[in-house]
Amino acid sequence: MPTTTTRSSSRISVASAKAKGRKLQQWVRNYLQQHLKGVEDDDITSTPGGVNGPDIGLSPLARRLFPWTVECKARSSFAVYAALEQAETNMMKATKPVAILKGDRKRPLALMYADDFMELTVCPTKKKTKK
Repeated sequence: MPTTTTRSSSRISVASAKAKGRKLQQWVRNYLQQHLKGVEDDDITSTPGGVNGPDIGLSPLARRLFPWTVECKARSSFAVYAALEQAETNMMKATKPVAILKGDRKRPLALMYADDFMELTVCPTKKKTKK
């Protein structure tokens, strides 16, 4: 009689995957609460999983200080354009999309469009003119 070997699946459970995403959202929320001057704890929230919209909820004050719509993804591999496009789909008024990605046992990354990055770094005080 041949012996059968079973291979354990490398996939994590749904609950573990959701916990990883929640932990990353909470890290982003806590970082913003600690570093944005003048915001209260309820100005920046972590949106529960399964709720449509941005992963990080911002009050009007927080949005003025941090004009980004954040999409958080914590997994072993990514479809980077899909993550950024999801942030863009959920964009709030007067914000720009950014995806915070965290691979297994890696530091979080911020993914944004290159022109937004250049605007921040090359000419951070330049105001956009309407065409």
